[in-house]
Order: sequence, then C-alpha cells, then structure tokens
Amino acid sequence: MNKLTASAMAFLLMTTAVSGVAADGKQIYAQNCAACHNGLSPKLGDKAAWEPRIKRGVDALMASAIKGKGGMPPKGGHAALSDDDIKAAVEYMVSQAR
Repeated sequence: MNKLTASAMAFLLMTTAVSGVAADGKQIYAQNCAACHNGLSPKLGDKAAWEPRIKRGVDALMASAIKGKGGMPPKGGHAALSDDDIKAAVEYMVSQAR
C-alpha cells in the first residue's frame, strides 16, 4: 500500500485534472456516489472527515471503495463500475476535501 505525501497527492490531483480524469470523476460521482456522499459521512467536501482517509492513501481509499466498507457496499452498489471509474470518483472526492 503506497502512502502519498501531501505534495505528492497535490501533484497527482493536478495532473489528473489536467488530463481530464477529474471531470470524469465528477460525473461518475454525480451519477453513482452523490446519493449517499452528499449527506452521509464522509460527506463530499468535509475536510475533517476526509483527512484521516486521505492520509491512508489513494490505494487504501480505492480498496475501500471497491470492496466496500462499513455501510457502503462494494463499488457503492454499482457493480458495473470499473476500477478506473472508481479511481476517478475517489480522486474527485479527495480533490473536493482539499
């Protein structure tokens, strides 16, 4: 499991936004994740709730999103999403907590 420093995460998010993946992540989030993460924890944009999750690294967030965690089912209940879709949505959500 890779741990990213804050500067490495910022670089990752910057390059992702430039490549257009962040826009896809926003759309994937809106279509598949927003129903829960606009109201349930970790709520989109809630820096305090996301901070400990972000510190664990993108790989850990991806694993949680793919396998499910707590009340969230695997892939948020959207089994058709690819791992790349999940990664784009996770990166978008992380970018909103910065």
